[in-house]
Amino acid sequence: MSDASERRLLTSFPHPEQVSAALRQQIAGMRFPLSPVSVGTVTYVGDGTAKISGLHDVMVGELLEFEDETLGMAMNLEREEVGAIVLGSDRTIHQGSTVHALGEIAAVPVGDELLGRVVDALGRPIDSSGPIRTTRMRLVESAAPAIIERQPIRVPLHTGIKAVDALVPIGRGQRELIIGDRQTGKTTLAVDAMLNQQAGDVICIYVAIGQRLASVAQVVRTLERHGVMGHSVVVTADAGAPAALQYLAPYAGCAIAEEFMEHGHDVLIVYDDLTKHAWAYRQISLLLRRPPGREAFPGDIFYLHARLLERAGRLKTDPAAGRPGGSMTALPIIETQMGDLAAYIPTNVISITDGQIFLEEDLFHAGVRPAINAGLSVSRVAGAAQTPAMKQVSGQLRLNMAQYRELASFAQFGAELDSATQAALDRGTRILELLKQDQHDPRSLEEQIALLFAVNRGFLDDIPIDQIRSFERQFLDFLRERQGLRNAITIVASGRTLGTAQGITPELEALLTESLHEFMTHYLLLD
Repeated sequence: MSDASERRLLTSFPHPEQVSAALRQQIAGMRFPLSPVSVGTVTYVGDGTAKISGLHDVMVGELLEFEDETLGMAMNLEREEVGAIVLGSDRTIHQGSTVHALGEIAAVPVGDELLGRVVDALGRPIDSSGPIRTTRMRLVESAAPAIIERQPIRVPLHTGIKAVDALVPIGRGQRELIIGDRQTGKTTLAVDAMLNQQAGDVICIYVAIGQRLASVAQVVRTLERHGVMGHSVVVTADAGAPAALQYLAPYAGCAIAEEFMEHGHDVLIVYDDLTKHAWAYRQISLLLRRPPGREAFPGDIFYLHARLLERAGRLKTDPAAGRPGGSMTALPIIETQMGDLAAYIPTNVISITDGQIFLEEDLFHAGVRPAINAGLSVSRVAGAAQTPAMKQVSGQLRLNMAQYRELASFAQFGAELDSATQAALDRGTRILELLKQDQHDPRSLEEQIALLFAVNRGFLDDIPIDQIRSFERQFLDFLRERQGLRNAITIVASGRTLGTAQGITPELEALLTESLHEFMTHYLLLD
């Protein structure tokens, strides 16, 4: 390289003093804003709760991380200390441990990736299908949709259970309470409603709170066996889980359901059960030294369930606002003690929901399954959540059942009955027998309408009580075999026919009557 080239190369670099001056100027102009980091120290830990000092910048519901990486949640904000619940085991947390506030409210993963999975109250997978690959998160606590965003409940959610769809119909977006004593079929009723939902139509979410792990596993196996698990999510905080996770589980399940609802899907969510949820919250509140009230529950126990169940509903479709509609139907379950509906938690939840299905222990032990007490069960949506055809046949059914209950209480005194009264009692007895149903054996809407039509028109009046179930089985087989009967009108798969705006047409009524006469004459075989 020539001397001239070397001089040009050296002069192309800035002088060291120029570089130094530029760096000093840049450093002088830099600002380092101090962001407060909230760090505290555990002063007490035990029974799934902790007292923490030094957390001066923390929110209610904010996530905390203990020294052993266990998560917690701030619940009580006091002058000197913060009361927190431990979202896991507290065995490795000790007095003097460091706690960091994460600056985040509890959230769970959401989206289609959760379908077919079993997760805990924090959305962590507890099945054997690997990690959940989703980047979407949703806060477990959020405000319920405003009134202006909702629409009336008019679309039915068919459960496949004859007694429910006929007497206490459920609409999409409704909150229908299932209530009864222990071991009366509450979980079975809710699971059967899930089994009747079809993929692509309704997404199902089952939230198990304080249940035995074996019971949760049995529900999962049932959903898998009937092909429903593929469009379902199971959120569980079993009886062995900390009370904090049992408290958080229904809100986590509701957040997962809201994500589907806000994307235009119809969702059915089961909370099994809210009695244990209230017990877990009472345990947490007492350990955090919150003032107890009636039955030692804290004063905000009503708000506990109100803010959860108010998030269910049916959203309006508003393309301009980017809302595709969707609904969330809630089936909360409450366990009573000796049928006491006037207890604290049952009355609270009854006042929040849009009706209740009361399962009676005496009926259950008498062999009536599902053991629905038609007198104490009610749906405040009623016929608005039924197709016209179903409303037509179930309206007569309600009248017959009301008359039967009235006459049955009178007949127990042993008075002589006239022929009309005896006929009404016999009709009511046969209706009760027809409404019995085996578990995990749903009936389609069309099958229910055909059966109720038959009992309302008196076709079962001459059949012995112990042969009613045999009649049902043979008649449904007859309908399935005669799918092309009379002008190719399908009775079994005729939702568009039986569910027309005008209900059962005269032509279809004549066809059903003629088919029933043919069945009774030529096909019915009784023992």
